[in-house]
Amino acid sequence: MIYLDAAATTAVRREVLEAMWPYLTGEFGNPSSHHGVGRAAAEALKGARVSVAEVLGCRAGEIVFTAGGTEADNLAIKGIALANPRGKHLVTTAIEHEAVLESCAYLERVHGFAVTYLPVDRFGMVSVADAIAALRPETTLCSMMLANNEVGTIQPVAEIAAAARAMGVPVHTDAVQAAGALELGVKALGVDAMSLSGHKLGAPKGTGVLFLKGRVAVEPVMHGGGQEKGRRSGTENVAGAVGFALALRMAHAGRVERIARVSRLRDALIRGVLEGVPSAVLTGHPSARLPGSASFCFPGTSGEAVLLSLEERGIVCSSGSACAAGSDEPSHVLMAMGFSREVAQTAVRFTLGDGVTAEQVAEVAGAVRDGVRAVMGIGGR
Repeated sequence: MIYLDAAATTAVRREVLEAMWPYLTGEFGNPSSHHGVGRAAAEALKGARVSVAEVLGCRAGEIVFTAGGTEADNLAIKGIALANPRGKHLVTTAIEHEAVLESCAYLERVHGFAVTYLPVDRFGMVSVADAIAALRPETTLCSMMLANNEVGTIQPVAEIAAAARAMGVPVHTDAVQAAGALELGVKALGVDAMSLSGHKLGAPKGTGVLFLKGRVAVEPVMHGGGQEKGRRSGTENVAGAVGFALALRMAHAGRVERIARVSRLRDALIRGVLEGVPSAVLTGHPSARLPGSASFCFPGTSGEAVLLSLEERGIVCSSGSACAAGSDEPSHVLMAMGFSREVAQTAVRFTLGDGVTAEQVAEVAGAVRDGVRAVMGIGGR
Protein backbone atom coordinates (compact mmCIF):
# COMPACT_ATOMS: atom_id res chain seq x y z
CA MET A 1 0.00 0.00 0.00
CA ILE A 2 1.13 3.54 -0.80
CA TYR A 3 -0.50 5.89 1.70
CA LEU A 4 -1.03 9.45 0.40
CA ASP A 5 -3.68 10.69 2.82
CA ALA A 6 -1.55 12.30 5.52
CA ALA A 7 -3.91 15.29 5.70
CA ALA A 8 -6.58 12.92 7.01
CA THR A 9 -4.38 11.24 9.60
CA THR A 10 -0.89 9.90 10.22
CA ALA A 11 0.37 6.80 11.99
CA VAL A 12 1.39 7.24 15.62
CA ARG A 13 5.18 7.49 15.91
CA ARG A 14 6.87 4.72 17.86
CA GLU A 15 8.71 7.30 19.98
CA VAL A 16 5.37 8.87 20.87
CA LEU A 17 3.89 5.53 21.91
CA GLU A 18 6.90 4.83 24.10
CA ALA A 19 6.67 8.25 25.75
CA MET A 20 2.97 7.73 26.46
CA TRP A 21 3.25 4.19 27.80
CA PRO A 22 4.21 5.03 31.41
CA TYR A 23 1.13 7.25 31.78
CA LEU A 24 -1.11 4.48 30.52
CA THR A 25 0.34 1.98 32.99
CA GLY A 26 2.25 2.66 36.22
CA GLU A 27 1.92 6.47 36.25
CA PHE A 28 -1.84 6.39 35.73
CA GLY A 29 -2.79 9.03 38.28
CA ASN A 30 -5.26 11.88 37.97
CA PRO A 31 -3.26 15.12 37.72
CA SER A 32 -5.75 16.84 40.02
CA SER A 33 -5.13 14.34 42.84
CA HIS A 34 -2.89 15.38 45.74
CA HIS A 35 -1.03 12.12 46.30
CA GLY A 36 2.16 10.79 44.79
CA VAL A 37 0.65 9.14 41.73
CA GLY A 38 -1.40 12.25 41.01
CA ARG A 39 1.59 14.55 41.45
CA ALA A 40 3.59 12.45 38.98
CA ALA A 41 0.81 12.84 36.43
CA ALA A 42 0.63 16.58 37.10
CA GLU A 43 4.39 16.91 36.53
CA ALA A 44 4.11 15.07 33.22
CA LEU A 45 1.26 17.33 32.16
CA LYS A 46 3.27 20.40 33.15
CA GLY A 47 6.25 19.18 31.14
CA ALA A 48 4.09 18.58 28.08
CA ARG A 49 2.63 22.09 28.38
CA VAL A 50 6.09 23.64 28.61
CA SER A 51 7.28 21.63 25.60
CA VAL A 52 4.37 22.77 23.40
CA ALA A 53 4.81 26.36 24.53
CA GLU A 54 8.48 26.31 23.54
CA VAL A 55 7.59 25.30 19.99
CA LEU A 56 4.88 27.96 19.69
CA GLY A 57 6.92 30.67 21.41
CA CYS A 58 4.37 31.41 24.11
CA ARG A 59 3.91 30.94 27.85
CA ALA A 60 3.05 27.50 29.20
CA GLY A 61 -0.08 28.93 30.82
CA GLU A 62 -1.37 29.86 27.35
CA ILE A 63 -1.61 26.20 26.28
CA VAL A 64 -4.97 24.42 26.65
CA PHE A 65 -5.03 20.69 25.99
CA THR A 66 -8.13 19.54 24.10
CA ALA A 67 -9.50 16.38 22.50
CA GLY A 68 -8.47 17.52 19.01
CA GLY A 69 -8.57 20.30 16.46
CA THR A 70 -12.36 20.40 16.27
CA GLU A 71 -12.71 21.05 19.99
CA ALA A 72 -9.91 23.63 19.83
CA ASP A 73 -11.72 25.46 17.01
CA ASN A 74 -15.01 25.38 18.91
CA LEU A 75 -13.44 26.68 22.10
CA ALA A 76 -11.60 29.46 20.28
CA ILE A 77 -14.55 30.71 18.23
CA LYS A 78 -17.47 30.20 20.60
CA GLY A 79 -15.38 30.90 23.67
CA ILE A 80 -13.87 34.19 22.50
CA ALA A 81 -17.06 35.39 20.83
CA LEU A 82 -19.25 34.77 23.86
CA ALA A 83 -16.74 36.28 26.30
CA ASN A 84 -15.83 39.32 24.21
CA PRO A 85 -18.05 42.38 24.75
CA ARG A 86 -16.92 44.19 21.57
CA GLY A 87 -19.95 43.26 19.48
CA LYS A 88 -21.55 40.46 17.54
CA HIS A 89 -19.64 40.31 14.27
CA LEU A 90 -17.33 37.54 13.04
CA VAL A 91 -15.01 37.47 10.03
CA THR A 92 -13.93 34.15 8.55
CA THR A 93 -13.40 32.65 5.09
CA ALA A 94 -15.56 30.59 2.78
CA ILE A 95 -13.02 27.73 2.77
CA GLU A 96 -12.59 27.03 6.48
CA HIS A 97 -12.82 23.59 8.04
CA GLU A 98 -16.34 22.58 9.08
CA ALA A 99 -15.38 22.98 12.74
CA VAL A 100 -14.94 26.71 12.14
CA LEU A 101 -17.86 27.17 9.76
CA GLU A 102 -20.30 25.30 12.00
CA SER A 103 -19.14 27.18 15.09
CA CYS A 104 -19.77 30.48 13.29
CA ALA A 105 -23.15 29.22 12.06
CA TYR A 106 -24.09 28.29 15.64
CA LEU A 107 -23.24 31.77 16.90
CA GLU A 108 -25.23 33.27 14.04
CA ARG A 109 -28.24 31.01 14.60
CA VAL A 110 -28.42 30.93 18.39
CA HIS A 111 -26.72 34.12 19.56
CA GLY A 112 -27.53 36.57 16.78
CA PHE A 113 -24.02 37.14 15.46
CA ALA A 114 -23.44 38.48 11.96
CA VAL A 115 -20.79 36.59 9.97
CA THR A 116 -18.76 37.90 7.04
CA TYR A 117 -17.43 35.05 4.87
CA LEU A 118 -14.44 36.27 2.89
CA PRO A 119 -14.28 35.03 -0.72
CA VAL A 120 -11.18 33.46 -2.25
CA ASP A 121 -9.68 33.60 -5.72
CA ARG A 122 -9.32 30.65 -8.10
CA PHE A 123 -6.25 29.50 -6.18
CA GLY A 124 -8.05 29.49 -2.83
CA MET A 125 -6.30 32.64 -1.60
CA VAL A 126 -7.95 35.31 0.52
CA SER A 127 -7.38 38.94 -0.45
CA VAL A 128 -5.68 40.92 2.30
CA ALA A 129 -7.57 44.02 1.20
CA ASP A 130 -10.90 42.18 1.44
CA ALA A 131 -10.07 40.94 4.92
CA ILE A 132 -9.07 44.36 6.19
CA ALA A 133 -12.17 45.96 4.66
CA ALA A 134 -14.37 43.42 6.45
CA LEU A 135 -13.10 44.36 9.92
CA ARG A 136 -15.38 46.65 11.90
CA PRO A 137 -15.20 48.39 15.28
CA GLU A 138 -17.69 45.80 16.55
CA THR A 139 -15.88 42.77 15.07
CA THR A 140 -15.53 40.20 17.84
CA LEU A 141 -13.15 37.78 16.15
CA CYS A 142 -11.42 37.04 12.85
CA SER A 143 -10.79 33.32 12.20
CA MET A 144 -8.66 32.26 9.24
CA MET A 145 -6.92 28.95 8.62
CA LEU A 146 -3.17 29.05 8.12
CA ALA A 147 -3.29 26.45 5.32
CA ASN A 148 -6.22 24.77 3.65
CA ASN A 149 -6.85 21.10 4.33
CA GLU A 150 -8.17 20.30 0.83
CA VAL A 151 -6.02 22.25 -1.63
CA GLY A 152 -3.07 23.23 0.57
CA THR A 153 -3.13 26.98 -0.11
CA ILE A 154 -1.28 29.00 2.54
CA GLN A 155 -3.07 32.15 3.68
CA PRO A 156 -1.52 35.57 4.51
CA VAL A 157 -2.49 35.27 8.17
CA ALA A 158 0.33 37.40 9.59
CA GLU A 159 -0.48 40.37 7.35
CA ILE A 160 -4.18 40.21 8.14
CA ALA A 161 -3.52 39.69 11.85
CA ALA A 162 -1.40 42.85 11.93
CA ALA A 163 -4.29 44.89 10.55
CA ALA A 164 -6.73 43.25 12.95
CA ARG A 165 -4.43 43.91 15.90
CA ALA A 166 -4.33 47.60 15.03
CA MET A 167 -8.14 47.61 15.35
CA GLY A 168 -8.16 45.56 18.54
CA VAL A 169 -9.74 42.53 16.85
CA PRO A 170 -8.57 39.12 18.15
CA VAL A 171 -7.43 36.63 15.49
CA HIS A 172 -7.72 32.83 15.60
CA THR A 173 -6.02 30.54 13.12
CA ASP A 174 -6.74 26.88 12.48
CA ALA A 175 -3.19 25.60 11.98
CA VAL A 176 -4.06 21.89 12.03
CA GLN A 177 -2.66 21.24 8.54
CA ALA A 178 0.24 23.68 8.90
CA ALA A 179 1.86 22.05 11.93
CA GLY A 180 5.15 20.45 10.97
CA ALA A 181 5.13 22.22 7.61
CA LEU A 182 5.07 25.94 8.45
CA GLU A 183 6.50 28.16 11.16
CA LEU A 184 4.07 28.23 14.09
CA GLY A 185 5.56 31.06 16.16
CA VAL A 186 2.48 32.83 17.49
CA LYS A 187 4.27 36.16 17.91
CA ALA A 188 5.46 36.23 14.30
CA LEU A 189 1.98 35.29 13.12
CA GLY A 190 0.42 37.86 15.45
CA VAL A 191 -2.48 35.59 16.40
CA ASP A 192 -4.37 35.42 19.68
CA ALA A 193 -5.48 31.80 19.33
CA MET A 194 -4.26 28.78 17.37
CA SER A 195 -5.75 25.29 16.98
CA LEU A 196 -3.62 22.16 16.53
CA SER A 197 -4.43 18.45 16.22
CA GLY A 198 -2.21 15.58 17.30
CA HIS A 199 -3.12 12.93 14.76
CA LYS A 200 -1.78 15.01 11.87
CA LEU A 201 1.64 14.92 13.54
CA GLY A 202 2.15 11.33 14.62
CA ALA A 203 0.27 11.57 17.94
CA PRO A 204 -2.94 9.66 18.69
CA LYS A 205 -6.37 10.73 17.54
CA GLY A 206 -8.26 12.58 20.23
CA THR A 207 -5.37 14.87 21.18
CA GLY A 208 -5.10 18.57 20.44
CA VAL A 209 -4.10 22.00 21.69
CA LEU A 210 -5.48 25.49 21.69
CA PHE A 211 -3.02 28.32 22.19
CA LEU A 212 -4.94 31.11 23.86
CA LYS A 213 -3.17 34.38 24.50
CA GLY A 214 -3.24 35.23 28.18
CA ARG A 215 -5.12 38.50 27.87
CA VAL A 216 -7.93 36.99 25.76
CA ALA A 217 -11.10 36.21 27.68
CA VAL A 218 -12.82 32.92 26.83
CA GLU A 219 -16.14 31.40 27.82
CA PRO A 220 -15.63 27.64 28.28
CA VAL A 221 -17.71 25.27 26.20
CA MET A 222 -16.93 22.36 28.56
CA HIS A 223 -18.07 22.97 32.13
CA GLY A 224 -17.19 20.94 35.19
CA GLY A 225 -14.23 20.77 37.53
CA GLY A 226 -12.36 23.78 36.17
CA GLN A 227 -9.30 22.05 34.76
CA GLU A 228 -7.01 23.89 32.31
CA LYS A 229 -7.41 27.08 34.37
CA GLY A 230 -11.16 26.90 33.97
CA ARG A 231 -10.99 27.04 30.19
CA ARG A 232 -11.65 23.36 29.51
CA SER A 233 -13.06 21.17 32.26
CA GLY A 234 -12.52 17.42 32.36
CA THR A 235 -9.73 15.19 33.64
CA GLU A 236 -6.79 15.77 31.33
CA ASN A 237 -5.52 13.04 29.02
CA VAL A 238 -2.01 12.99 30.45
CA ALA A 239 -0.66 10.31 28.13
CA GLY A 240 -2.22 12.10 25.16
CA ALA A 241 -0.69 15.43 26.19
CA VAL A 242 2.75 13.83 26.56
CA GLY A 243 2.38 12.19 23.15
CA PHE A 244 1.18 15.38 21.49
CA ALA A 245 4.06 17.40 22.92
CA LEU A 246 6.68 14.95 21.68
CA ALA A 247 5.08 14.60 18.23
CA LEU A 248 4.95 18.39 17.83
CA ARG A 249 8.54 18.79 18.94
CA MET A 250 9.73 16.08 16.55
CA ALA A 251 7.78 17.57 13.64
CA HIS A 252 9.16 21.02 14.41
CA ALA A 253 12.76 19.90 14.83
CA GLY A 254 12.96 18.07 11.51
CA ARG A 255 10.81 20.32 9.41
CA VAL A 256 13.45 22.13 7.30
CA GLU A 257 14.94 18.98 5.77
CA ARG A 258 11.55 17.28 5.55
CA ILE A 259 9.90 20.25 3.85
CA ALA A 260 12.61 20.39 1.19
CA ARG A 261 12.40 16.64 0.52
CA VAL A 262 8.59 16.41 0.51
CA SER A 263 8.28 19.52 -1.68
CA ARG A 264 10.46 17.89 -4.32
CA LEU A 265 8.32 14.77 -4.24
CA ARG A 266 5.13 16.82 -4.40
CA ASP A 267 6.39 18.70 -7.45
CA ALA A 268 7.38 15.44 -9.13
CA LEU A 269 3.91 14.04 -8.47
CA ILE A 270 2.25 17.15 -9.90
CA ARG A 271 4.41 16.96 -13.04
CA GLY A 272 3.73 13.26 -13.44
CA VAL A 273 -0.03 13.59 -13.08
CA LEU A 274 -0.31 16.58 -15.43
CA GLU A 275 1.84 14.84 -18.03
CA GLY A 276 -0.10 11.59 -17.75
CA VAL A 277 -3.53 13.25 -17.66
CA PRO A 278 -3.35 16.47 -19.72
CA SER A 279 -6.97 17.31 -18.88
CA ALA A 280 -6.27 17.27 -15.12
CA VAL A 281 -6.57 20.57 -13.26
CA LEU A 282 -4.22 21.29 -10.36
CA THR A 283 -6.18 22.95 -7.54
CA GLY A 284 -4.76 25.35 -4.99
CA HIS A 285 -2.06 27.97 -5.25
CA PRO A 286 0.80 27.09 -7.65
CA SER A 287 3.52 28.09 -5.17
CA ALA A 288 1.99 29.14 -1.82
CA ARG A 289 0.95 25.61 -0.91
CA LEU A 290 1.80 23.06 1.75
CA PRO A 291 4.87 20.98 0.88
CA GLY A 292 3.00 17.68 0.87
CA SER A 293 -0.24 18.76 -0.81
CA ALA A 294 -1.17 17.98 -4.43
CA SER A 295 -4.85 18.04 -5.34
CA PHE A 296 -6.50 17.75 -8.74
CA CYS A 297 -9.81 17.73 -10.52
CA PHE A 298 -10.24 15.22 -13.35
CA PRO A 299 -13.05 16.58 -15.54
CA GLY A 300 -15.06 13.89 -17.25
CA THR A 301 -14.70 11.42 -14.37
CA SER A 302 -16.11 10.81 -10.93
CA GLY A 303 -13.68 11.51 -8.12
CA GLU A 304 -14.99 8.56 -6.13
CA ALA A 305 -14.53 6.25 -9.11
CA VAL A 306 -10.93 7.43 -9.53
CA LEU A 307 -10.32 6.80 -5.83
CA LEU A 308 -11.64 3.26 -6.10
CA SER A 309 -9.54 2.64 -9.18
CA LEU A 310 -6.43 3.86 -7.36
CA GLU A 311 -7.20 1.78 -4.27
CA GLU A 312 -7.41 -1.30 -6.48
CA ARG A 313 -3.87 -0.41 -7.52
CA GLY A 314 -2.74 -0.19 -3.90
CA ILE A 315 -2.84 3.61 -3.56
CA VAL A 316 -4.75 5.29 -0.74
CA CYS A 317 -5.76 8.95 -1.11
CA SER A 318 -9.00 10.94 -0.71
CA SER A 319 -11.52 13.14 -2.46
CA GLY A 320 -11.14 15.97 0.06
CA SER A 321 -11.67 16.52 3.75
CA ALA A 322 -12.00 13.30 5.75
CA CYS A 323 -14.34 15.21 8.07
CA ALA A 324 -16.90 15.37 5.25
CA ALA A 325 -16.70 11.67 4.47
CA GLY A 326 -19.97 10.16 3.31
CA SER A 327 -21.29 13.44 1.93
CA ASP A 328 -22.47 13.53 -1.67
CA GLU A 329 -22.09 17.30 -1.76
CA PRO A 330 -19.19 18.77 -3.74
CA SER A 331 -16.36 20.41 -1.82
CA HIS A 332 -17.35 23.81 -0.42
CA VAL A 333 -13.70 24.79 -0.86
CA LEU A 334 -13.65 24.09 -4.60
CA MET A 335 -17.06 25.70 -5.07
CA ALA A 336 -15.78 28.84 -3.34
CA MET A 337 -12.79 28.79 -5.71
CA GLY A 338 -15.16 28.99 -8.69
CA PHE A 339 -15.27 25.37 -9.82
CA SER A 340 -18.58 24.10 -11.13
CA ARG A 341 -20.44 21.52 -9.10
CA GLU A 342 -19.75 18.87 -11.72
CA VAL A 343 -16.01 19.50 -11.85
CA ALA A 344 -15.73 19.80 -8.05
CA GLN A 345 -17.10 16.28 -7.75
CA THR A 346 -14.09 14.96 -9.69
CA ALA A 347 -11.59 16.05 -7.03
CA VAL A 348 -8.82 13.79 -5.73
CA ARG A 349 -6.38 14.87 -3.01
CA PHE A 350 -2.89 13.45 -2.49
CA THR A 351 -1.08 14.41 0.72
CA LEU A 352 2.42 13.07 1.27
CA GLY A 353 3.72 11.93 4.63
CA ASP A 354 7.30 11.40 5.80
CA GLY A 355 7.74 7.87 4.46
CA VAL A 356 6.93 8.47 0.79
CA THR A 357 9.72 7.76 -1.70
CA ALA A 358 10.53 8.99 -5.22
CA GLU A 359 9.85 5.50 -6.58
CA GLN A 360 6.40 5.50 -5.02
CA VAL A 361 5.62 8.93 -6.45
CA ALA A 362 6.50 7.69 -9.95
CA GLU A 363 4.29 4.63 -9.40
CA VAL A 364 1.41 6.81 -8.23
CA ALA A 365 1.67 9.12 -11.26
CA GLY A 366 1.45 6.10 -13.57
CA ALA A 367 -1.46 4.65 -11.62
CA VAL A 368 -3.34 7.95 -11.82
CA ARG A 369 -2.89 7.99 -15.59
CA ASP A 370 -4.14 4.43 -15.91
CA GLY A 371 -6.91 4.87 -13.35
CA VAL A 372 -8.34 7.98 -14.94
CA ARG A 373 -8.26 6.38 -18.39
CA ALA A 374 -10.04 3.32 -17.00
CA VAL A 375 -12.76 5.43 -15.39
CA MET A 376 -13.30 7.51 -18.50
CA GLY A 377 -13.41 4.36 -20.61
CA ILE A 378 -16.06 2.81 -18.36
CA GLY A 379 -18.39 5.73 -18.94
CA GLY A 380 -17.01 9.10 -18.13
CA ARG A 381 -19.33 12.05 -18.35
